[in-house]
Amino acid sequence: MSSEPVEEPVDAPAPEDDSLDEARRFGAPGRPLNRRSPFLFGFLFGLGVIVAYALFLGVRNAASILVLIFIALFLAIGLNPAVVRLRGWGVPRGLAVTIVSLTVVGLLAGGIIALIPPLVTQTTELINNAPDTIENLRRSETVNDLVQRYDIVNKVQSAVNAGTIGGAVGGVVGGAKLIFGTIFNVLTVLVLTIYFMASFDKLKEAGYSLVPSSRRDRVRLLTDEILTKVGAYMVGAISIAILAGLSTFVLAMLLDLPYPFALAVVVAVCDLIPQIGATIGAVIVSLVGLASSVPDGIVCIVFFIIYQQIENYLIYPNVMRRSVKVSDVAAVVAALLGVALFGVVGALVAIPMVAAVQLIMREVLVPSMDQR
Repeated sequence: MSSEPVEEPVDAPAPEDDSLDEARRFGAPGRPLNRRSPFLFGFLFGLGVIVAYALFLGVRNAASILVLIFIALFLAIGLNPAVVRLRGWGVPRGLAVTIVSLTVVGLLAGGIIALIPPLVTQTTELINNAPDTIENLRRSETVNDLVQRYDIVNKVQSAVNAGTIGGAVGGVVGGAKLIFGTIFNVLTVLVLTIYFMASFDKLKEAGYSLVPSSRRDRVRLLTDEILTKVGAYMVGAISIAILAGLSTFVLAMLLDLPYPFALAVVVAVCDLIPQIGATIGAVIVSLVGLASSVPDGIVCIVFFIIYQQIENYLIYPNVMRRSVKVSDVAAVVAALLGVALFGVVGALVAIPMVAAVQLIMREVLVPSMDQR
């Protein structure tokens, strides 16, 4: 029996690690950077300052557009309850957004239409009566005596020069820019509001997706409650504005002022502007009253002084307490601080912000403190 030699198995060459060779194709990696290096710290600090300053410049340059976006988003949040109500009645979301948008556009167009006739009529009357007014002034002995005593003619002739005319033309151009800029801003806010209402649910879900899943349900409930309070604030503000417009309409009818409906629309629209809006509307109506007669103007001034005190310290706090559930003191203080810090926009969001802060303190901060 012959035994054949058993061949020893030859070890196969180990397969080359392609990934390792690919990683070291450009050389072995070096040592990690020393995070305590003064050079690295200074470089990162300087880079952070540059990025922060660039962000500041970007926000400052785009501040006007950001304000328009913020106002449009706020209006979309306030109008969303109306869309939700229509959807509850079985109306599709697209049709509900269309109905609400057309309603807003209709109210805006109705207010403009109500204001155009008195503006055109008053301007036409002023232009037509200008020659008679100038002639009456020329015949007045008192006016002629003042003209001669203070040498008004020569002063006017010296004042009317190329520089004055150029300044007047510049003022006209500036006024035209202001008018067209205002129209552009209103249209921009209107279009953005419609877009935000149409994609409101998608925007909310996108925001909720950025929250960790373990906290998502609680954040969703708190955010939905805050958005509900914003909608309630909008309803309360519109109710107060309608009440101011109705009061002005009754006053104008009792005093037999021209264009009472237009004056009521002016006051209602101005009353939607926090803090300063009611004063603007009161000044406009009081000027119309003074143009009608001095007693009517005095009655208008007294009426609005009394009404604004009642609205600021009685109607407004009570409505906000019932709709947004914010105390009277918190409503007044928040409105004042909002105007002082951020102007009209601050006053617009002051009450909903207070309601949101109260909700977060009650549901998040206080239970956290109680557990310690």
